[in-house]
Amino acid sequence: MRAVTATHDLDLPPGVRPTPLALLMLGRAADARSERGVECPGDLPSPSDPNLVARARAAKEKLGDKVFILGHHYQRDEVIEFADVTGDSFKLAREAAARPDAPYIVFCGVHFMAESADILTSDDQQVILPDLAAGCSMADMATSEQVEECWDVLAEAGIADVTVPVSYMNSSADIKAFTGRNGGTICTSSNARRALDWAFEQGEKVLFLPDQHLGRNTAVLELGLSLDDCVLYNPHKPNGGLTVEQLRAAKMILWRGHCSVHGRFDVSSVEEVRERIPGVNVLVHPECRHEVVTAADHVGSTEYIINTLDAAEPGSAWAIGTELNLVRRVAAAHPDKQVVFLDKTVCFCSTMNRIDLPHLVWTLESLVEGTVVNRIRVDAETEKFAKVALDRMLALP
Repeated sequence: MRAVTATHDLDLPPGVRPTPLALLMLGRAADARSERGVECPGDLPSPSDPNLVARARAAKEKLGDKVFILGHHYQRDEVIEFADVTGDSFKLAREAAARPDAPYIVFCGVHFMAESADILTSDDQQVILPDLAAGCSMADMATSEQVEECWDVLAEAGIADVTVPVSYMNSSADIKAFTGRNGGTICTSSNARRALDWAFEQGEKVLFLPDQHLGRNTAVLELGLSLDDCVLYNPHKPNGGLTVEQLRAAKMILWRGHCSVHGRFDVSSVEEVRERIPGVNVLVHPECRHEVVTAADHVGSTEYIINTLDAAEPGSAWAIGTELNLVRRVAAAHPDKQVVFLDKTVCFCSTMNRIDLPHLVWTLESLVEGTVVNRIRVDAETEKFAKVALDRMLALP
């Protein structure tokens, strides 16, 4: 299908032509300037096909133990139904590594998660992402070139040798490899405190990327640092928008990145739900802004959120600040509790939702036919150093 072009009907000055807009249908057409991997070779089943569930079941049954399907917590229910294991990104990558007999790992998540699974699994296993357009806006906020330039800035300021990089799991394989090459470690939202404790034992400062909010919240609320100990490095500004003095004085150099879902919540959301539901418990993810986290009653990772609701008293009320698919699933699992989404605005992870039942069916049926689609491969050099960083995390006390 060719890209469809359109123009704005505007009153423009003489000699100025309207700008054409390329309208590219996801999964049908691709352009060098558009997101990677939006082209879907072959015939993608129609979302309205009433036989999709039966087709998915049949394909999975034919593949048997040859396929292992991983489903992230933020996935749609229609996809989670076919997952052999559900969990957060790191749990799923480890589950994949623990199944060496499965030649095909179908990762229903986003790109960086599939990369991590490829790094941790054997060379004989093939990791597949049903839709290559399922990326992560946070991970894309830190490119290899930008991070290398940042490291040069730190070197010129004379502090690179006392700075330890700590990269969130929600980062590309290239960023994980940078972290491994430069003596750093990876962290998850549940072990960020341990990772930072370790990092400050190795050096005087931490370069935390790509999520500023997780870094700031962990440093201030768990390590006891102050907001003044943190500076924000903006890769789109010369020297990150910081002076040499600011870099030298900082303990935490935070990358200017964030989660597009968790960054939407604000203090007014917390205030509104407390007014609407007296006695409500506000539970948020540490990727939320600092002022939201400090206004909440509880803060923790996705697994923490699930476990907290499991242990909550019947009849208690909870407002949860995280991705809507997960909130809906937790609410359905606890009909004896009042569980609501923290914000009135619907907020799915749009890229995660690109993994849908048609893409999963297409992936499984292709495997039945002997065709591996959308394989995720991390090159050997990148894998080597990314694994160094991941292994450091696994060795944390």
